[in-house]
Amino acid sequence: MKRIIIVGATGMVGAIILKEALNSPEVEKVTSIVRKSSGQEHTKLEEIVHGDFNDYSAIADHFKNKDAAYFCIGVYTGSVPDDKFKMITVDFAKVFGDAIQQNSPSATLCFLSGQGADLQEKSRMSFARYKGMAENYLMSLNLGGLHIFRPAYIYPVEKRAEPNLAYRVYRMLYPVLKNIIPSTVITSEQLGKAMYSAGLNSTEKKILENEDIKKVK
Repeated sequence: MKRIIIVGATGMVGAIILKEALNSPEVEKVTSIVRKSSGQEHTKLEEIVHGDFNDYSAIADHFKNKDAAYFCIGVYTGSVPDDKFKMITVDFAKVFGDAIQQNSPSATLCFLSGQGADLQEKSRMSFARYKGMAENYLMSLNLGGLHIFRPAYIYPVEKRAEPNLAYRVYRMLYPVLKNIIPSTVITSEQLGKAMYSAGLNSTEKKILENEDIKKVK
């Protein structure tokens, strides 16, 4: 029986990972770290309300004895100032990785990155540059396992208010894109289920691009 920990379980992808874990006979306990209570209750679920994702020292004990860890925190480009965008994208990932390494060094970490992440850290696009920084840092840690997921456009299976015009356009174009250029799209369900599976059962690749993610069973 496995024990897992998630940050970002109230988001589009994290919520799917959480659902898979709670419904799985493989999982004994799920620790979900949230800023405010979700109101969700389950016999397997341990929800920890914590306000500072740059410092987990006060709740370090909740990171111990984990088999898999999932980082699903993200923010849309342009939705916050650049310094905050970098903090959420890079710093939060670093601190979470450190907490896993220090408290559950044999755990497998699954990190939600994005298509185009730049490991050279030179891209003019802040999203690509910052995701590359986060990936490089996590790969420098001595983790039990690491899988980096780089999805393209994520089609939300649950209806939602789209964050900007670009996402509204992508949502409308999804039925066409999935048939003509499938490498440019993936559903939130495909991504969430693949991340969940990789955390528990591992997978061959460390960095999974969009089409690699779809092949994870």
